[in-house]
Amino acid sequence: MLMKEYRICMPLTVEEYRIGQLYMISKHSHEQSERGEGVEVVQNEPYEDPEHGSGQFTEKRIYLNNKLPSWARAVVPKIFYVTEKAWNYYPYTITEYTCSFLPKFSIHIETKYEDNKGSNDNIFSSEPRDGETEVCSVDIVYDEIPERHYKDSEDLRYFKSKKTNRGLLKEGWINNQEPIMCSYKLVTVKFEVWGLQTRVEQFVHKVIRDVLLLGHRQAFAWVDEWIDMTMEEVREYERATQEATNLKIGTFPPAISISETPLPSCTRSGPNSAPTTPLSTEAPEFLSVPKERPRKKSAPETLTLPDPGRRDSLFKLPNFFSWNSSPQPE
Repeated sequence: MLMKEYRICMPLTVEEYRIGQLYMISKHSHEQSERGEGVEVVQNEPYEDPEHGSGQFTEKRIYLNNKLPSWARAVVPKIFYVTEKAWNYYPYTITEYTCSFLPKFSIHIETKYEDNKGSNDNIFSSEPRDGETEVCSVDIVYDEIPERHYKDSEDLRYFKSKKTNRGLLKEGWINNQEPIMCSYKLVTVKFEVWGLQTRVEQFVHKVIRDVLLLGHRQAFAWVDEWIDMTMEEVREYERATQEATNLKIGTFPPAISISETPLPSCTRSGPNSAPTTPLSTEAPEFLSVPKERPRKKSAPETLTLPDPGRRDSLFKLPNFFSWNSSPQPE
């Protein structure tokens, strides 16, 4: 298990980001989806938690088959997806990712939002930090973004919002910007497989950091599109975009509706902690060539991980992996 805390500041308020987050996630998911690949919304409904109160539960399927290398596609199911479950009690959220094909792999993200510059060292605990959890600050303006995701219109060094008059953020903007908020994310990655755990967990964290950087950049770059929206308007945008995205990737579920009746807490148990996975001292079954089929010369007999600096591997996460993707209750 590898845990890191990410801190991402934005020139917004926590209340503003409540709308902006929903807009950004819906638009981003739609842009990143294509035929047979993308994010399918399975459930989206209110949820009551005895500890956190009213919230929203969302379950999604993230289809990934085309993102796998050719040798991996030969041994995984034809329809391969990651399940995302999110419990949103804004400004506090929990998001979990699991994969039935990789039962020892999971991602757990706990998020809190505050109107500050990322200065709260004990936001996830009342006790002082023990120093074991690495803190990673992400600068949405000046941190380098993967070239394939770069767009001139989303380069915040040169962007200025017409509606809010915020922008043209200079070096050191975090120290001088008003308003400012911080998205605190405690991310736990587990891949408890003998011989692979450390490298895979480190690699996944590298990808998650890129995803968080891109998403928060877009939230501000698109601010003029959503800043005037009400909660009702962004909910309608979310509903329409989710339906369009489901059709775009080739799934045809019933029309999505956001229920107005909260689910009782006993009907769907919320997460208590990061998902647990059993330890194993044996190599995972999916690394072996199936006995029922003839051995393919083109398929490798063992899994070779890429250099940690590269992004093309079995464990390449899509850009729409959520920093949080569940809508907030009204």
